[in-house]
Amino acid sequence: MIASILKLSRVDNKALRITDDYSLHRVIYGLFDDIRSEEEKRASVPSGFLFADKGGDAEGRLILMLSDREPKRPEYGTLKSKIVPATFLDHDRYRFEVIINPTRRENERHKLVPIRRSDDISKWFTAKAHASWGFSVNQESLDIQLLPVKQFLKNDHQLTLGGAVISGNLRVEDRPLFIKSFKNGIGRGRAFGFGLLQIAPLIFSNNS
Repeated sequence: MIASILKLSRVDNKALRITDDYSLHRVIYGLFDDIRSEEEKRASVPSGFLFADKGGDAEGRLILMLSDREPKRPEYGTLKSKIVPATFLDHDRYRFEVIINPTRRENERHKLVPIRRSDDISKWFTAKAHASWGFSVNQESLDIQLLPVKQFLKNDHQLTLGGAVISGNLRVEDRPLFIKSFKNGIGRGRAFGFGLLQIAPLIFSNNS
């Protein structure tokens, strides 16, 4: 896997016509050839790359990316990439942050509905982490920041995505599933900047 940082100045943002989350999606997808077949796309086979918009300031905008192949050299902005060592995923505990799209299905209609309250998001994330993503978290350690709802047009259809930034400590419970979650992302909305697990190993000394 390859970890990359794309930095865009205000001039770069203007030149790329980044005005909303869909236009950012367009720019990031332009850095990778789509190697999936139409059948694989219909089957929701992962694209092989994820990204997280870290926002910006007067200096510019920062976007993190994780991919299974090298991104193309961008026309605008600066790009730095490095290979993620295989041993990076061998640790038992990590500090993490993730921009997540919390949703659940209603029992009767099986319709996807957003989860909006912080305490409900905490319970949902804790349960999903253990059941679906290969790691456990202590609910009390979680920090949840609700994000403004994202709304944008895609092919003349309006998309609405709720989001939250969740951070805390995790413990790996199922190594193969955890590695899959790191590589493929977690939750929904991954094409629009959700689901990239940003992790750093927690290493404790013998005296701690």
